[in-house]
Amino acid sequence: MRYFPAFIELRRRPALVVVGGDAAARKAELLVRAGANVAVAAEEPGADLRALAESGRVTLIERTFRAADLAGCTVIIAATGDEHADTAVSEAARGAGIPVNVADAPALSTFIVPAIVDRDPLTVAISSGGASPVLARVVRARVEALLPTGLGRLARFAEGFRRAVRGTIADGLERRRFWERFFAGPVAEAVLAGDERWARERMLKDVNAPVAERAPEGIVHLVGAGPGDPDLLTLRAHRLLQDADVIVYDRLVAPELLDYARRDAERIYVGKARGVHVRSQDEINAALEEHARAGRRVVRLKGGDPFVFGRGGEERDHLTRAGIRAEVVPGITAATGCAAAAGIPLTDRDLAHGVSIVTGQGRDGEADVDWAALARSGQTIVVYMGAKSADRIAGRLIESGLSAATRAAVIENGTRADQRIETGRVADLGALAARFNGHGPLLIVIGDVVRRADAWSETTAPLRAAAG
Repeated sequence: MRYFPAFIELRRRPALVVVGGDAAARKAELLVRAGANVAVAAEEPGADLRALAESGRVTLIERTFRAADLAGCTVIIAATGDEHADTAVSEAARGAGIPVNVADAPALSTFIVPAIVDRDPLTVAISSGGASPVLARVVRARVEALLPTGLGRLARFAEGFRRAVRGTIADGLERRRFWERFFAGPVAEAVLAGDERWARERMLKDVNAPVAERAPEGIVHLVGAGPGDPDLLTLRAHRLLQDADVIVYDRLVAPELLDYARRDAERIYVGKARGVHVRSQDEINAALEEHARAGRRVVRLKGGDPFVFGRGGEERDHLTRAGIRAEVVPGITAATGCAAAAGIPLTDRDLAHGVSIVTGQGRDGEADVDWAALARSGQTIVVYMGAKSADRIAGRLIESGLSAATRAAVIENGTRADQRIETGRVADLGALAARFNGHGPLLIVIGDVVRRADAWSETTAPLRAAAG
């Protein structure tokens, strides 16, 4: 370890930044955020520094650095871009015994400004010891993606209960276990989700409960897995997969997504295909309830979005009636994800001012859809689960007045590496759907916007061929 990591208290303490322009405006802002009284010495300050000064956040000294500027300072940062000027600042600071950082000059510095992930009051600092600042920023970006934006709010919530927990749980080991359960449980998740009212009520109950009643409470997250590409999984969904004790997943969930889960998590497959159900919906509901009642963190992983033809509403209602906390984590639904991957804008100022998302399969066969209204709407029509009824859907639309020449697209495995797209006329929709083997999920898009995909495909085909 080349540098000793430490956090310095700077609130209401003087700090000096010496710059040759706007190069260190961001460093001055960091010191301001830490609560320091910041002075900036700059012979020719730029617009960013002047804006900081005019807002009252820093004091601007419009001249070159003088040793007298160091008086009373807690830390010094130099970023003039001039080696001689930076060296003069460094030598003066060292002589006065004041910690100094010189941008991109570890030899002139007594401390390093790390790459920072700020979830105030929680702060993560990452440093390469000056060896590779760019690498430190890359690592910061990866850490930033893993940490919820509400983590600081969670830290402040926990801080507000520290005294109460200490007062009701005297044993240090039991107190630590309480906090471990808290940060891994539904109260913390509720805070992260913005439901602090419920979290506060539940926290008061947990803090005052007898020891025997402090067993972890289960929770079910209905998580949208997106249309297929693992990179389209939301950050929150990724985090919940890593925390889950049990994962209940559908047929349309890409296998690669399960690699994000904890290795010891129990995985339960409940996939459904037309006429083939591994488990009925009642059995799925019962399994979710059973594992949650046992105190487990359950992720119900669904393709696309759980509230778009995913029966997520039914599952949430069942769990709510059973007294189990259920939270919904939206995902990118197939309509938006697959259409984008196929180069189809669902709305277009010239071609479509709206979009209708419907199902081609109802509870007992044919979907109860007003095809006549859709044919007259002039909107883009997106059909889920319409592969088997594509020919009938086309017939209903044409009978209702939609032009047989309207463009249509059938997308298989949208957003995935094996994505396949067929476009043609709506009159030929049945034949288009029949070209697929039926192994992957199909999505149908009907409307003049499909022309955009035809043009995009012609433009990008040579590029894709060259890349291949």
